[in-house]
This record gives sequence, structure tokens and C-alpha cells, in this order.
Amino acid sequence: MSFLVMAKTVLKSVFRRPYTVKYPFGLRIYHGNISRGRVNIDIEQCLFCATCQKKCPAAAIVVLKEEKKWTIDRLRCVTCGYCVESCPKKCLVMENQYSPPQARHKEEVFQNA
Repeated sequence: MSFLVMAKTVLKSVFRRPYTVKYPFGLRIYHGNISRGRVNIDIEQCLFCATCQKKCPAAAIVVLKEEKKWTIDRLRCVTCGYCVESCPKKCLVMENQYSPPQARHKEEVFQNA
């Protein structure tokens, strides 16, 4: 009996399109706002209060108040959005855009110009 169940599943999958996308050659198209994306900052509005650093569960954000620097480690960030919710000036936003994968570990540093 289990052979018939397996044969039914195999036949269904033969006549359907694949559920996956061949990643480097085809990009997935997202419909609606189902992806959180990545954290972006408007550095001119930032107070450097370090609230986002305190709320970050992955410790991906480092704020240096004296030097007026804001740093995020993209590979550590879990895109939970706690930093965006806690920002008093609302200068942090979650962008919903595709970003290519990183081959190297690097931190992005934003400075007040």
C-alpha cells in the first residue's frame, strides 16, 4: 500500500513546476511585504543615544557616542526589528529590498558627515 502512496506523490511532482528557484540564475519575486529586508539608518537624524544597541539581541549594533559613529554587523543581525521599534527619532528603518549575498565578513560604518 505504501508503494501506491509514494507513486502518487512522484507522479504529482513530475507534472508540476518546481517549488524552488535556481538561486544565482533566477531571483525570487516577493509579493507583498513578507520580507523584513535589512536595517538602514538616516544618520543625520540619529541622536547616538544607543537605545538600538541596548535592544539588539544579537549585539550587531555598536554606537560610539563620543565619536558619533554607528556600526552594524550585517552577518550578526537577525533582522528582528527591535532596534527600529525602540529608536526615539525613528531614524532606523527596515528596507524591503533584495541584497546580494556577501562573500566576506565586513561591518558597515556610518558616520555623521
